[in-house]
Amino acid sequence: MIVKESKNEMRKRRHTRIRQNISGTAECPRLNVFRSNTQIFAQIIDDVKGVTLVSSSSVELHIKNGGNVEGASLVGKDIAEKAKKLKINKVVFDRGGYLYHGRVKALAEAARENGLEF
Repeated sequence: MIVKESKNEMRKRRHTRIRQNISGTAECPRLNVFRSNTQIFAQIIDDVKGVTLVSSSSVELHIKNGGNVEGASLVGKDIAEKAKKLKINKVVFDRGGYLYHGRVKALAEAARENGLEF
């Protein structure tokens, strides 16, 4: 019988490979995305200090269905507005091992439209 590795284990491996090449600094922090089946989460992280500067999620915004593209775009808009308040304009995008498609893409494009550069 063929034993197939779980999708989440493969995603974690991809994320580890991605994280070897990108890192957030104080000048250009990292925008990290995590998605579950029902929610989506985003954080802007300074990896040098090891602190989260800004965070947003569909849970925090009380979105009824955070597991869809509309919810992801609202989270992207919210995190961009919070980043602007802290004078963060440029970030490095970390898709968390997920494909740049669907909810991850919607969050990234909404953040770009609201002033974040990456």
